Amino acid sequence: MGVVNVTPDSFSDGGRYATSDTAIAHARQLLADGADLLDIGGESTRPGATRPLVGEELDRVIPVIRALADEGAVVSVDTMRAEVAAAAIEAGAAVVNDVSGGLADPRILEVVAAAGAAYVAMHWRAHSDRMRDHAVYDGPGGVVAAVCAELAERVEAMLAAGIAPDRIVLDPGLGFAKRAHHNWALLRDLGALQALGHPVLVGASRKSFLGTLLAGSDGTPRPVDQREHANSAVSVHCARQGVWGLRVHDVRATRDALAVLEELDRTAPEEASQ
Repeated sequence: MGVVNVTPDSFSDGGRYATSDTAIAHARQLLADGADLLDIGGESTRPGATRPLVGEELDRVIPVIRALADEGAVVSVDTMRAEVAAAAIEAGAAVVNDVSGGLADPRILEVVAAAGAAYVAMHWRAHSDRMRDHAVYDGPGGVVAAVCAELAERVEAMLAAGIAPDRIVLDPGLGFAKRAHHNWALLRDLGALQALGHPVLVGASRKSFLGTLLAGSDGTPRPVDQREHANSAVSVHCARQGVWGLRVHDVRATRDALAVLEELDRTAPEEASQ
């Protein structure tokens, strides 16, 4: 899943693709690099971000989605709003990627169900300006048990709204109301999330916990644009665990890493020795 942020303030590339033309051009490059799915978002969810007006979000994403869908691309819309989801589906989006899992706007579940679209539900506890206050997982089983239990509750809500079970994808929500050690714990135990019975999407690309891991000797986190090697390692780990999808900014780097993994899995032992 290639990321296209049509925003002025996203943490990784805010402003670089903030116009329809630049976003469409970037999306085409992601497709050329090997993206299977393009995730178009018009609202930054970086920590502390403020929300755009509904009209602003629509103006950002709908022209991009329509243009790409008309070209035959498989497109998802990254939104928490029912109005935006409905307009995006009308414009050609096949997937709704909702970081709130229907908690921010419960009507979005009805929109997805009526359209028969696929739905990615992420683990979420609060909007970006307050999510740091909710990064507490003190119950039995820690963050893994809590994320699984809370996503299971969201699955019940999706099914009750009429979303077909085979249209549901789950995302552990790395970085959302989670500290670095929470993210690593979730990555170590992806099987617990997969045990819920739905495909899993992981989005680790360029996130702050990678920057913290790669911090310099003075403790300064590695800059956002210098975390790709670490993310490739995460991608290989997730592929080994059998995840459904990887949400990434650098599709080519991820494809290269997965090509190596595929070749290693394909080559017979006697061929490897030659």
